[in-house]
Amino acid sequence: MVMKKTSKKRLITKHRMHDKDTGSPHVQVAILTKEIDLLTKHLKEHAKDFSARKGLLSKVAKRRTLLNYLKMNLPVEYQKVLESNNLKR
Repeated sequence: MVMKKTSKKRLITKHRMHDKDTGSPHVQVAILTKEIDLLTKHLKEHAKDFSARKGLLSKVAKRRTLLNYLKMNLPVEYQKVLESNNLKR
């Protein structure tokens, strides 16, 4: 359920804007998308894990906030993030 450091580093290197970038909205959306996928798989097996469900909903809300920020301030980057993370909008 927890993302491994190696997969997180791989996501950061794939989506970063420059060498020291670890916290841009692009990177955060990619990490949140991966965590949401992992939690979704977990909840399919453990339907009554309500604390995991609450965590999932908070991650979805955080990702939505970041995507709204990108859409308002960087619309071209917003489209790139949607395509690279296979998200619909």
